[in-house]
Order: sequence, then structure tokens, then C-alpha cells
Amino acid sequence: MDTSSRRLRLGMVQLDVTVGDFAGNHRKMQRVLREARRLNVDLVTFPELAICGYPPEDLLLNPRFIYKNLRYLVKFIQNTVNMNVVTGFVDYGEEEDEIYNAAAIIYCGRHIGTYRKIILPNYGVFDEKRYFTRGDECTVLEVCGVKVGLNICEDIWSEEGLVEAQIREGAEVLLNISASPYHYGKSKERLAQLFELARKKKVVVAYNNMVGGQDELVFDGNSVVVDQRGKIIACGKQFSEDFVVADIVIDAASGRRAQSKKDLAKSSDWFVQSIGVAPFSGYADKPHIDARPMQEYSHEAEIYDALVLGTRDYIEKNGFKKVVLGLSGGIDSALVAVIAVDALGKNSVVGVSMPSRYSSESSVTDAVLLAKNLDIKLISLPIEPLFQTYLDALSVVFGDAKTDTTEENIQARIRGNFVMALSNKYGWLALPTGNKSEMATGYATLYGDMAGGFAILKDVPKTLVYKLVAYRNSKAGYDLVPQSVIDKPPSAELRANQRDTDSLPPYEILDAILKAYVEDGQSAIGMIEAGMDENTVRQVIRLVDKSEYKRRQAPPGIKITTHAFGRDRRLPITNKYDGKI
Repeated sequence: MDTSSRRLRLGMVQLDVTVGDFAGNHRKMQRVLREARRLNVDLVTFPELAICGYPPEDLLLNPRFIYKNLRYLVKFIQNTVNMNVVTGFVDYGEEEDEIYNAAAIIYCGRHIGTYRKIILPNYGVFDEKRYFTRGDECTVLEVCGVKVGLNICEDIWSEEGLVEAQIREGAEVLLNISASPYHYGKSKERLAQLFELARKKKVVVAYNNMVGGQDELVFDGNSVVVDQRGKIIACGKQFSEDFVVADIVIDAASGRRAQSKKDLAKSSDWFVQSIGVAPFSGYADKPHIDARPMQEYSHEAEIYDALVLGTRDYIEKNGFKKVVLGLSGGIDSALVAVIAVDALGKNSVVGVSMPSRYSSESSVTDAVLLAKNLDIKLISLPIEPLFQTYLDALSVVFGDAKTDTTEENIQARIRGNFVMALSNKYGWLALPTGNKSEMATGYATLYGDMAGGFAILKDVPKTLVYKLVAYRNSKAGYDLVPQSVIDKPPSAELRANQRDTDSLPPYEILDAILKAYVEDGQSAIGMIEAGMDENTVRQVIRLVDKSEYKRRQAPPGIKITTHAFGRDRRLPITNKYDGKI
């Protein structure tokens, strides 16, 4: 065969699947196969664990879940006649209770090979060593005369020589199927690494990522094909399902020298299985495909779209039709309402205004104006009569005790009860409106403003809230969130003339300390040596550490930073460690 110019039409399916929805995932996969046939795609790929969804977590401990995954793999394969396909699934091993994160290699309706993931991540949100057995065999496919090194997610970043072993076996394309969760800035970091890998190894790199929301995680898509020079051939959409089709051309000028048998014999400790899956199919009869350049996202646009996707998928995949939230007239509840409307539509969002004796007139009118701008239903339920009833009832016990946060928290809990009552009565999902800065420092009321089913801003610092509101207003072209909401000094409005700065440092200072401590893992000494005020640093760290019990009881929320509370950060509640050596 003339290898001076070989072409492979690759189709990467950027799919939004749901864990355990085997039938729904299967239907989506079948729809894309029809399009792949129309475009005469030589090799179709689906993301990591596409058959069952990612991450399945402890469902993997249930043998019936794995058997069903295998049954749907067989069902899927039956519809792949005259196609070459790679898809992620859970594979059983030779030993009892041994399972693998695997990729099925399918040729013309037959399962002809399996690649098992080798590098199992066990950091941050990942727990793969808890479930999976490590694979021990690299795979190189030959499709249409082009050699393709297949691997799964973390494998492509490995320093154990996996990629090198595939290249030494002749791989001209590195194909990675992935389920890589989002955090801000990750897509740029990932692309830079893929560019460097392609240039350094002089191979084409094809990266097929999952998209969609799964509980706290959002998968951003951004599937990409990069040529040997580190230039993008095709790029998938961000935060949206997509079918990325690219024509990969391999020719003698690619810059790779052929490996000699001597090189191959001495170069790897890995066993490499080679699988030929199809003869060269020709090129003239292939329909035209449009160019797929990379989309540019601003920092705020990227985060905002991640929050919208995560919100939509969590609510819709869990069967809710509407959401309800307290509209206080503050900026946090305003942002939650706007995201909810963008995710679900105005008819699916209900706001509740719950003023008390401490609510300013502008807070009440701002809530009304925001609801009007969003065209959502607004229910008014003043809490003053019930608050007074609480005070009267408790006066028998409290007597002359000084008023403190107890009375403040009573108001928050009344509001939480109202929102939850509407949630229970009508089946609406309650959305708490607290942000990461509040959750970090405990500046949120347990069973009060923390009450709800899904916390959209759980991983969004207060300073970022303002930036996201500014972005959304800019996108709207007018003050969708009223300027009076933005200009208002942050306040819980639970006592007269209250300001957040009564209890917390200014948010610009607070969020910088929180990022250093929570996300970057810096010590108090390191922050102080970097120029941060010692008293403020120690105050913030003390607040973060003593509030772990609250966060443990908080609802799930969307991860958008490098280190979110919850799966990323697991600390004991009972803990006397003082941070010193």
C-alpha cells in the first residue's frame, strides 16, 4: 500500500450521558451512528464509560449494574454493521470482582478487542482505585492504513511510557476517550498539554471528551484534534453535545522517522496489542465536512455556561419541572435566579419574597424588579408575623438574655421553612442562594438559607458573583440584574443596619485568603510571609476550620474551581489539628 498519503475520517461523539440511564444513553449513541454513516466516517469514538455514564461511583459495587452495562454494550454492537467504533464501558476481568474502566473496539458488528485503562486517578474528585483494576496492555489499532494508539483519559498524561510504547509500535494518531471534569481554566491547560504532546512526539492527537452535568461535576466537551505541528484540525463545542468529524492526513512529510525492529525490541516494558480493524476505505466518496475552529470564551462566559449546564442537567436528569428560591433583593439570589431562567426557562422558576422588619425598602422593590425583568412568578410571604410569634414563645425561656445571632437565625430558618413548604407542596426543587465565601466561613444558617436541594453558587466566591452578574448584564445589553442590586452593600439584613463586613473581612481580601488556603493549600505562615495581614488570615482560617460540620450538611453544588468543598476537600469534623508542625 502507498503510505505517502493516507487519510482517516475520525468522528468523535461529545455526548451528554446520565449514569445508569442505559436506554437513554443507548438512544443517543444510535442517533449519532446514523449521522456517522451518512458522513462515511472511518472510525467513530464515544467518551469514557459512555455506555453507563461517568462517574458511576458505588453503583460499580453492584454486579447487576455491570451486567446491564455489558448487555447494553452487546445491544449497541448489534447496530454497528459496516462501522468501526470505540466506546467506553465497564469490563469484567478474569478474577472474581475484578472490573476495568475499558474501551470496546468494534469492527462491523463484532467486539474484536478491549483496551483497559492503565492509570487510575485517585485525587480530587476521582476514586478510580476504589473500583477498578489497572490494565496492563497498550493498544494500537490500524484503521484505513493509519495506526492509532488508543488510551483512556489519565493514560495520555502518564509518565510511565504508555504513549511512548504506542508510538514505538508505529502509532501515528493518539486517540484518547475521556470524561474530564471542568474547573475554570482547565480547557486552556488541557489544550496546551495536547499541543505540546503532538509537537514533541510528532503525532496527531485526538481527544474525545464527555459533556454535561453529573451531580457536582460538569464535563465541558472541548473535544479536539491536533496535528503533528500542534495546530487544531477540528474542535468541539464547549458545554454542548457535538459530533466532531475531522479528516486526518498522514503523509511521508509528517516528521516521524520509522521505528526499526531494534528500536522496538529495546524500548518498552509494556506489552502492546496490535489490532487491524478495517482495510483502507478510499476517500473520494466522502461528503464534505465544514471546518471546526476553536471557539474563544472569556473567563466569565466559560464559568457562566458551566453553571447553566450543570444546573439544567441536575434538575432535568432528576425529574424536576420547576425550581423555587428566595429572592431577597441581594446579588446572590439575583444570580441564582438568572442562571435558573437561562437553564430552564422563565416558566420553570418561582421566586419568593420574604421580607422582615429588617428588610430595606430597596431590597423588596429590587426583588420585584428582578422578577419583572426575568418575567418569573414572584410570591410574597412576609415573615414578620411568624417571627414575632417565635420571639413571644421563646421569651419564656430566653427571658432577659441579650439578642444575638439566635434571633437572626430564626428569621433565616423561617424563610427556609417557607421555601421548603412550597417545594414539598408542589414538587419544586428548592435552590439555596449562598456562595462559596459564605460556605467557607460559616456565614450561612444551617436549616435556614442553606436549606434546599441544589446549591448553584456553592463553589462561586462572592467576588466572582459580581463578575458573573456583570457578564450576564453585558450579554443582555441592559441591566437584567438592576444596578441597585449590584451597588447595594452586602448584608444578610437580619438585624438593623447590618453589613457583611461586621462579621467578615471585605470580600476582596476574604476571597484572596480563601483561594490561598482552600484551593492552593497554603499555610497561614506562607500567606503571612506573602504579605497578607496576620490577624485576618488567622481569623479566616479559624472560621473555615470550625465550619466543616455545616458544609457536611450542605446540598450538592456545581464544581467550578480547582478545589471545591465536598468531593475535593474531605476533612474530619472532629479535628483538633492546629495547622502547626
